[in-house]
Amino acid sequence: MDRIEMTIPLSFAVLGPVRAWRGQSEIDLGTRQQRLILALLLARAGGAVSVAELVDLLWESDPPPSAVNVVHRHVGMLRRRFEPGLPTRAAGSVLIRDGAEYRLRIDGESLDLLRFRRLVAQAADSSGEPAVALYREALALWRDRCASGLRTGGRAHPEFVAVDGERFAAVRAATDAALRAGCVHAVLPAIRLAAEYEPLDEALQARLLLALAADGRRAEALAAYADIEHRLADELGIQPGGDLRAARDSLLDHDAPADGSGSRRGVGRAELELSPPTRAEPPAQLPADHPHFTGRRDVLAAAEELLAGDRRTSALVIDGMPGVGKTTLAVHLAHQLAARYPDGQLHADLRGFDSGDSVMTPAEALRGFLWSLGVAPAAIPAELHAQAGLYRSILAERRMLILLDNCRDWDQIRHLLPGTGGSLVIATSRRRITGVAGQAGAHPLHLDLLTHAEARELLTHRLGDAAAADPAAVDEIIARCGRLPLALALVATRSVGRPGLSLPAVAGELAEADGRLAGFGDTHADLEAIFSWSYRALTPEAARLFRLLPLHPAGELSAEAAAALGGLSLRCARGLLAELGSQLLVQPGNGRWRMHDLLRAYAVELGEEHDDAAERDAAIERVYDYYQLSAYAAHLPLQPQVPLPEPEPSERGVTGRGFTGRADAMAWFAAEQRVLTAIVARAKERGRPRTAWQIALALQNFFQDTAQFRQWAATMSTGLAATGDDPAAQALLHRSLAGACYFLADLDRGLSHLQHARALFERLGRRNEQGHAENNIAEIRLDQRRYHEAIRHAEAARTLFRAEGNVRGATNALLIIARAQGWLGRHAEALGMFVEARRQFEALGDLHGTGTTQAWLAHTYSMIDDLPHAMATWQQAIDIFRDARATHHTAEVLVSIGDFHSANGDPALAGQAWSEALAELDGTDSPMARRIRDRLLWHR
Repeated sequence: MDRIEMTIPLSFAVLGPVRAWRGQSEIDLGTRQQRLILALLLARAGGAVSVAELVDLLWESDPPPSAVNVVHRHVGMLRRRFEPGLPTRAAGSVLIRDGAEYRLRIDGESLDLLRFRRLVAQAADSSGEPAVALYREALALWRDRCASGLRTGGRAHPEFVAVDGERFAAVRAATDAALRAGCVHAVLPAIRLAAEYEPLDEALQARLLLALAADGRRAEALAAYADIEHRLADELGIQPGGDLRAARDSLLDHDAPADGSGSRRGVGRAELELSPPTRAEPPAQLPADHPHFTGRRDVLAAAEELLAGDRRTSALVIDGMPGVGKTTLAVHLAHQLAARYPDGQLHADLRGFDSGDSVMTPAEALRGFLWSLGVAPAAIPAELHAQAGLYRSILAERRMLILLDNCRDWDQIRHLLPGTGGSLVIATSRRRITGVAGQAGAHPLHLDLLTHAEARELLTHRLGDAAAADPAAVDEIIARCGRLPLALALVATRSVGRPGLSLPAVAGELAEADGRLAGFGDTHADLEAIFSWSYRALTPEAARLFRLLPLHPAGELSAEAAAALGGLSLRCARGLLAELGSQLLVQPGNGRWRMHDLLRAYAVELGEEHDDAAERDAAIERVYDYYQLSAYAAHLPLQPQVPLPEPEPSERGVTGRGFTGRADAMAWFAAEQRVLTAIVARAKERGRPRTAWQIALALQNFFQDTAQFRQWAATMSTGLAATGDDPAAQALLHRSLAGACYFLADLDRGLSHLQHARALFERLGRRNEQGHAENNIAEIRLDQRRYHEAIRHAEAARTLFRAEGNVRGATNALLIIARAQGWLGRHAEALGMFVEARRQFEALGDLHGTGTTQAWLAHTYSMIDDLPHAMATWQQAIDIFRDARATHHTAEVLVSIGDFHSANGDPALAGQAWSEALAELDGTDSPMARRIRDRLLWHR
């Protein structure tokens, strides 16, 4: 029989999930670690893979001392799967070893990747419709991303990413060939799918636009361009590049039909002049360089000298007073140095001098940077030190430039500095940061006021001949502006905007102005006069919005929030913000608008002077309405277990923001988290307790999905304090707090909150919610090994659910009872209950319930020493959870398997199972991960 199996050819697939067949029969590829090893071997397509690479693949950091032996053992198990009957330690003929390397012996027809490459090469050597047919056949081999389902820590291995890049290159080439041949409909599905996979790949998106237009779908193409432009602005803060703009321009040819009735003829050569296929671009987040940058030669030279003199330089920290031009200099310097850091640039405004909670925390900055570096939100650790460690690990392999603006102190930025590697941080602060000089590789740079000559150069550069014609007036302006670059820039902008106003008149107005901002000192008093010029140039509508902007809870806001603040339409708000921006009173960035602190102080004084208290109070109420309605709308796509009660419509005519789906809602919560938590903290004082607790509850799923468990608990506690005598709200907040406590492994406190919630739900007659609380209490009692109490609570939950006709809830309660019976040694009763629960869950189509039942059924088999049934049922549970991408539950099953092997005296198999479980939890803050590490450490 073994000889017959040896003669049956093997075939493999890596263009999607990793799979293998012997003839027509699919081969079970074993554990996740074994499938990862096979995936890398297949991606190399017969090329060698070193043992060191396999160790790095399975353990991203801190591999155990037995790592090499574990790799050899996994390879041996794979060999025997490919060649049944192969003796232990035999070399085999499929997966062969060459020194410290392994490779697969495969031919061009046995691996989908090699077939794909052959077809693409044939297509490249062909033309017309035959070439398109070959490309289409090649692309049809793909079923998902390369080695899908085997990402580690939310990131794909570089080898898998490179293979994905071949697919996208083929899609681009196929689209070009189809456009030339006039048969674009043949590849349109492929280009659509590729564009969905790579929404920020401008070359792919440009080809999608051209393909849609060539297929007679010009209106759809124009709509697609608008979506791409919005996505690039929101996610990267950039405008479309040349490829996309060229494709858009071709769509605007009015000879092309827009109603879908166009022909499918080939398009002209000009429409195909796109950039060559490239991999995804590195992050390029630097703000634009200032077009009128002048002076600062001494500081720029000092920076170059530091970089040349100390190759360890990792940070340049620029300090100076507000308005002295720190950000402008830092951005200019960053652009000068950017070419030396080919792996991209990151940027964050740390808001170090905003008030109160507006200051960006290091954890908030690290989450943004890690997202930009490709780390999935769910894979970002919750603890600050773990985030910083992951960030530094990524930077250690790259040369990147990081711009940190408006830093408050050393504690705010020290976690954002690279450890090893060749990256550079440029940071700014309006005060000297103590601690910089003592750090290896970090150097302070002090930025003073402009010299008189530099100030004159600045005005001459901006005002041209007018400045040269009247040097006395220029000197007066410089003196009145205190050589402060921000003030000089505002004066120049105002002067250019009023061509009939001479420079002597400008200087005279400065001298006669009634100073403001007195609380900021003499220099700021001078600035108030400068700010007043830009303010007086505004239309009345823009001036009113300028005075209202400081009433927003944060230092930056979206156009939608500005519309609510001013009681305006979104279109009107955008126009007024653009007007404010043209006078340098606000600055745009990443789809939001920010006001300089000095201008904000000036606007506060204007608002108190010109607007009565009722108008200002109404503006704040409108903003609160907007965020309450938007938070409710955003939490719905996150599919909460118990949706919130819908808020009442705004009495002030405000509407909330709409959301296109889960990703859109998550992005909004991330951008507005600081604002929303500020409102939760303040709403009760404004007489809006319902706003406080509703926004708090709306944030629950966002906090859970981004593993911000401590922020979850803090926000719900604040919301609970705002509920007053509303028992329904109190019950919901207590239940949410119990969830946060559960994830933080604080079971006693979680139990206390659940008991409060249960009592309130019972008093209110809300049986379903009461049943959920009883089930949750039973779960905690199980964790505490108080099994009789767990049964009592689960029976109570089952009774409540049955009365309400809630089959899923009742089955969950049965599952808890079965688990408790098993722990009490009543194995026959437990097995019967598990079988019944599995039948119910399968009927409901509940994968989570089915997988959980299988896991506990296997555990019960292990208790009665039925090893074959236990291992088979555990594997079924793993397969179910992996199909559902439920990594936490997969890890729980693997821990159970490891515990079983450990109890039966097999530490090697136990360690293998625990290591696989830990890999499943990589990048999370699960308390179970810490327990697994303790097991591995204890058994070393």
